[in-house]
Amino acid sequence: MKNIDKKSLENAYRLFETGDIEKFEIGTTKGLQQIHNYLFGGLYNFAGQIRTTNIAKGGFRFANALYLKEVLLKVEQMSENTFEEIITKYVEMNIAHPFMEGNGRTMRIWLDMLLKTKLKKVVNWQFVSKVLYLQAMERSPINDLELRTLLLANLTDEINNREIIFKGIEQSYYYEGYEKGNDEE
Repeated sequence: MKNIDKKSLENAYRLFETGDIEKFEIGTTKGLQQIHNYLFGGLYNFAGQIRTTNIAKGGFRFANALYLKEVLLKVEQMSENTFEEIITKYVEMNIAHPFMEGNGRTMRIWLDMLLKTKLKKVVNWQFVSKVLYLQAMERSPINDLELRTLLLANLTDEINNREIIFKGIEQSYYYEGYEKGNDEE
């Protein structure tokens, strides 16, 4: 698992270094699939593919695979004109959890691209506590106020700042249990 994380992290850096991220659709399922495929292509045989089996995490069951395509279509059609609408869309995409693995890392990039395009802002993830973020995400299907408050406090208009983007990517991987320099089995 650690080797996949390391290679995926390198792919995430490359996604921004090369500008390839600018070629992807924003706020759509296809765009999310493009990001997932870029991060995990060659690492998972399901990279970029919508899952066809049911998954759960910590007792929470994500959207049923039988209805996933319809759910994703509805999420894609959600409004994304304000910060609140974008976070609501992000929460709904998280509930859908379209991939077998790698949803969080993929969706945080997807969220930042949506914020960047619509609001000219990104989350400065390096200042978002892992514990507070994961707790807010866990509670977000019931009420996303905690998540909105946490992320709003960490928005920045430095949308092209390489350090903010790369530290954000590293933080995103840290949320999933990977720490740079700790990639030995």
